[in-house]
Amino acid sequence: MGLKQALKSIDAFPRAEEHLLQKTKSGALVSIIGLIIIATLFVHELSYYLTTYTVHQMSVDLKRGETLPIHINMTFPSLPCDVLSVDAIDMSGKHEVDLDTNIWKLRLNKDGYIIGTEYLSDLVEKEHAAHKHDDEKDHSEDSTQKIHMHGFDQEAENLVKKVKQALANGEGCRVYGTLDVQRVAGNFHISVHALNIFVAQMIFEGAMHVNVSHVIHDLSFGPKYPGLHNPLDGTVRMLKGTSGTFKYYIKIVPTEYRYISKEVLPTNQFSVTEYFSPMNEFDRMWPGMLDRWMYRLVEALKKAQSPSMYR
Repeated sequence: MGLKQALKSIDAFPRAEEHLLQKTKSGALVSIIGLIIIATLFVHELSYYLTTYTVHQMSVDLKRGETLPIHINMTFPSLPCDVLSVDAIDMSGKHEVDLDTNIWKLRLNKDGYIIGTEYLSDLVEKEHAAHKHDDEKDHSEDSTQKIHMHGFDQEAENLVKKVKQALANGEGCRVYGTLDVQRVAGNFHISVHALNIFVAQMIFEGAMHVNVSHVIHDLSFGPKYPGLHNPLDGTVRMLKGTSGTFKYYIKIVPTEYRYISKEVLPTNQFSVTEYFSPMNEFDRMWPGMLDRWMYRLVEALKKAQSPSMYR
């Protein structure tokens, strides 16, 4: 019996003294404050554990032979789609015979609403050479002489009438889509340069009257990852006086973004420097928008990580 009584006397949870079991307002207040502190700490630690942060690393870019996607989405509120064209030039001197394009032009009325759509089939592929500008000058002069000699053909006359009517109606143009070019330095520009110089003169009555005001809704060089901000998105450039050429000098950094799931997203970041070259009456070039890009020899690696459970 002595052992049985001894076992009964053992209590892992002894009863509290009677004065400790009395309910008071101060005790209730302390309990509520304690519960609030515990819940606050729990929510804070949980949110900290679920929050991801980005680790930045740099390395030498060793990739070769890949293509560069250029996503463009721009509006030219003062130029009809019939006069706009895109040039893509490879600065390495290689002729881009396999250049893949998927560009569309949307006709806009003076209020910015879409009134027509067409596929951009006049993408010009050129080989970079030192005598390029001289050849263009000679070609333009020869074309002008030929038009004067053989007369103004019906097709050109219809184009002039159509564009003048579009200008009178306040038509604009939105250009969007993707260019896939070689992953080397180069440039592309959007302007009225594809027009014969005599036709352009008939339409605009001089380069000084070409309004290349534009809005860049999106300009990127690959898919977007969380936290990426492209510096030219939302850029608005409206001409109030003299026309000219907007030049954007872009430095591209190849980037890989690694999600927590280990999925890798190849893309590109870039920085930009902007210039504006106003026209004067002696300039022979027509205004437009020029984007020139170059590659840096480093690659950025961004990894999304979450905090460790053990700190």
